[in-house]
Amino acid sequence: MSIGSGAHTGRGDLSRRVAHRRAELGLSRQEVAERAGMATGYVAYLEEHPPQLTRWALTRLADALRTTPGALLGADADQPPGAERTAAPAPVLYTLGADECMRLVGPGGIGRICFSTEGSCGPAVLPVTYTVVDGNIVFRTSPDGVIAEHAEGYVSFEVDQLDGVMSEGWSVLIRGRARQVRDPGERAALQRCTAVRPWAGGVRDAFITIVPTRVSGRRIWSHGPGAPPPAPAPRRPETEDAVPDEDWG
Repeated sequence: MSIGSGAHTGRGDLSRRVAHRRAELGLSRQEVAERAGMATGYVAYLEEHPPQLTRWALTRLADALRTTPGALLGADADQPPGAERTAAPAPVLYTLGADECMRLVGPGGIGRICFSTEGSCGPAVLPVTYTVVDGNIVFRTSPDGVIAEHAEGYVSFEVDQLDGVMSEGWSVLIRGRARQVRDPGERAALQRCTAVRPWAGGVRDAFITIVPTRVSGRRIWSHGPGAPPPAPAPRRPETEDAVPDEDWG
């Protein structure tokens, strides 16, 4: 029995998930092909066209990418991260230095900004699509929305990458000062140098920048076959670049 949508041209969801997962692991197409027992050209085809895969081939591909067939098919799209049953017996927690944290968040993506609001509602936590420009977090939002109204001043910004099946992933917490970019020249420069698009769509033409003052992070890594743990980053002194352990759950 084949799995996939081959009735139309162009990339499908499975193709995008395969390519994304390979990029997450830092593997070449040839490395994935060798792990899955497939030809390199076939892996390239899978990433570029809606594939017709047998269940056996899908299972081999998922094993090569250290994930599950369901994850490649998007079956877990509505589950919170970590809801899957883990396949890793003994994950280990490492402390990340500030430089490694910024390297991890450097490609941009989706993060969460946490800021205080007025009244008794408490802090707000909202997802945004961000990029990194000159070491600062940059994203766009609605000029009359809750972020633009309340998020100027000191905020927290968190970015995670989690693999619930393998009990692996990392979490980076950035604390810093946020401000809305109002200078026309600075706005024009940001528009030229960044292609960041709002995660939720719509008209969101207010630029927010966060200048980091404290950066810390943790990585969870499993010691399974083919997954040697990374060398732990040396612990940094408790300065502006580090946050005490109790600040992390």
